[in-house]
Amino acid sequence: MTSFSEIPDLSIEQFQRFAKLIHEKAHIHLKEHKVTLLSNRLRKRLRALQLESYDDYFKYISDEQTAQKEMVHFLEAVTTNESYFWRTTQNYEALKKNVLPELIKSFRGQKLKFWSAGCSTGEEPYNLAMELVESMKSLGHFEWELLGSDISNRVVEFARQGIYSGRKIEKVPENILRRYFRKLEDQDAYQVRDDLRQKIDFQVENLFQARHRGLHCIFCRNVMIYFNRDDQQKLVNRFYDMLVDGGYLFIGHAESLQMLDTQFTTRPTEEGVLYQKRT
Repeated sequence: MTSFSEIPDLSIEQFQRFAKLIHEKAHIHLKEHKVTLLSNRLRKRLRALQLESYDDYFKYISDEQTAQKEMVHFLEAVTTNESYFWRTTQNYEALKKNVLPELIKSFRGQKLKFWSAGCSTGEEPYNLAMELVESMKSLGHFEWELLGSDISNRVVEFARQGIYSGRKIEKVPENILRRYFRKLEDQDAYQVRDDLRQKIDFQVENLFQARHRGLHCIFCRNVMIYFNRDDQQKLVNRFYDMLVDGGYLFIGHAESLQMLDTQFTTRPTEEGVLYQKRT
């Protein structure tokens, strides 16, 4: 049997076959400079399955008998899940200063619905939930619900556990850490408190198959950078349809809808550009 360390990187032809499959299943657009990255991740699946080549693995995930179970592991191997608390705080400042006061006034008495789309290991939805609770100190009580979803079973299960350490929590303000986390005994880690974890509905979900309606805010930050422009357009159109009139879309600090044909209205603020569905 071939030593896994001796398996070379994917050929361009092999890479293109896998990249096509990844796009079909997850709409993620991999460029050819990712050959080494993809090769390294697929080698781990070859090792786990005791397969000798990338071609053997492609057959394995294409076979009706094994494809469904392995596809979960395949997509988890090729997706990136870098996330941490208090990332791009401008979005949260805009939410508290501009968006929430407006939504509370416009939808008085209604439960506000939020969606963290592509939530990875859960930092964003928990961060968002903390901001919602904190905002009630100045805005008064309002009802809310929050969905966090990701295509990866593994990261969604991680998010449900809500246990974080190291770099993931190093930017959390001390008062927030004390209020919303509990230190785990004999571990250098913290867990989000039960009452907050129970407020968030975590689901495994493909963004392009989601069928939500009546949302007031969608957070989809640093996700669309992995899609090509056609898929970005499709996704933004879907987001627009899922929002209530006057609802908001939050995207990553380095992302923009400028090159897309969109019905969203842009609203410049001190914290950056907001995207709002027309009323």
